[in-house]
Amino acid sequence: MSYLVSKDLCSQDHRCPLIRICSVGAISQNGYGLPVIDKEKCINCGKCFSLCPMSAIINEEDKQ
Repeated sequence: MSYLVSKDLCSQDHRCPLIRICSVGAISQNGYGLPVIDKEKCINCGKCFSLCPMSAIINEEDKQ
């Protein structure tokens, strides 16, 4: 399983709070743009999925 950020659900008007929550530093963001989850760093712990206030973290497999 791998996660990604839905551009349709993420408001992209603030600094993503999940950056601080990710214990392995897998989430990055350029300015207030769409956050990106690095698949190489992500350990699939699910914290971002369960804690995103916008419910914008989705399972990449569900997108297809």
